[in-house]
Amino acid sequence: MWKCEQVIGGALDVEEAAALYRASTLAERRPVEDTQRFTRMLAGANLVIAARDEDGRLIGISRSITDGAYSTYLSDLAVDAAYQGKGVGRDLIRATREAAPQAKLILLAAPAAVDYYPHVGFTAHNSAWTMDGPANQA
Repeated sequence: MWKCEQVIGGALDVEEAAALYRASTLAERRPVEDTQRFTRMLAGANLVIAARDEDGRLIGISRSITDGAYSTYLSDLAVDAAYQGKGVGRDLIRATREAAPQAKLILLAAPAAVDYYPHVGFTAHNSAWTMDGPANQA
């Protein structure tokens, strides 16, 4: 079994979090090898939920930015592949919603996870837009 609890992102062990991102495959789309940038990502999120197994091992994380009233952007939902399909992601989403119950939950799905989100109650939105930061543009 596991336990989900709200934590301070900047207080997480960066190497432990990076290992989870790798184990979840989210590291393929996040700068976990750039320790300074990854550390800033963790610290900059104002709503972070961690899932730990009975031995205290980090098995999942929900990393969000929220105003607590209108919108919560769920930037990362990472679950160790060994725990996927067991309800950890659903529990992380539930705890995220409970932390900001008035806010709409918004996310951009990874291509491999597109079919997961309707299964847990999300609705597709056809007018989402993204723009890379200047450092990411060719």
